[in-house]
Amino acid sequence: MKRYALVTGGARGIGLAITRQLLKEGVGVSILGTSPQEKVAPVLKDLRTGQSPVLYFSGSLADRGDRERYVAGSVEAFGRIDILINNAGVAPKVRTDLLSMTEESFTQVLDINLKGMLFLTQSVARRMVGQEPVEGRRGVIVNVSSMSAYVSSVSRGEYCISKAGVSMVTALFADRLAEEGIGVFEVRPGIIATDMTAAVTEKYDRFFAESGQVPIARWGTPEDVAGAVSLLISDKLRYSTGDVLNVDGGYHIRRL
Repeated sequence: MKRYALVTGGARGIGLAITRQLLKEGVGVSILGTSPQEKVAPVLKDLRTGQSPVLYFSGSLADRGDRERYVAGSVEAFGRIDILINNAGVAPKVRTDLLSMTEESFTQVLDINLKGMLFLTQSVARRMVGQEPVEGRRGVIVNVSSMSAYVSSVSRGEYCISKAGVSMVTALFADRLAEEGIGVFEVRPGIIATDMTAAVTEKYDRFFAESGQVPIARWGTPEDVAGAVSLLISDKLRYSTGDVLNVDGGYHIRRL
C-alpha cells in the first residue's frame, strides 16, 4: 500500500533532502513552505519527474488557517496521512545576547518552531487516529529538532528554547499515541551545511579543525539527516517510540 507524507519546509535545505528520500522510497509528499508557488516551481518540476505525487502549499506554520488548509488539502488529495515530518524552522532574524533578546523575536521563533509544529502535530495525529492501520501502524511522526535542544547558544536563546520544547513535544506525543499505533521520534541534526549555516561557515570550519569535539570531524549534509528519517519511518523500529537519533558526527559524546 502506498504511503503519503507531510513535510514542512520540504522544498529547501534539510527538508528538500528528506522530500527526495521519501520520493525515492515511493512515498507521496505534500510540502508546506513559505515561498509562493512560482518561486519554487523549478524545484517542484524536478521533484515531479518520478512516479509519486508531490503537492505544495504556500503558508506559515504560525498561522492556524494555513495549517488547517495544508492538512485538509493533503487529506483530500491523498486520502490519508501516514507520515508527518516536522522539519520547518527559523532562526532569530538577528543574533543577539540573551540580555538583549526581544519579546518580538522570541514570539516569532516560538510561534513557528514550537507552537506551530505542536498544533500541526495535534491536527495530523487526530487524522491518523481515525484511519485504518496498515500492518499494525496508523502512522509515524518525526520531529526535526537540533543539537540546540541541549547546547547553549546565548546569542540565540529563543532558538535553543524552541528546540528544547520540540524534544518535550516528541515525548508527550510518543506517550499519548503509542496505544494508537503511531510512533513518534526526534532527529537532532548537528552542524549541517545549509543556507541557515552559510553565514558562519568560517566559524565552523575552525571548530571542526581545532576543537576536537566532533569525532566525525566534518560538516553534516542534508542527506545525512534524510537517511536518519528514512530509518525512523521504516518498519524496522516497530517496538520503539519517543527515541532521539542524533545526526551530529558524535558531538553529543562528552570527550575529555
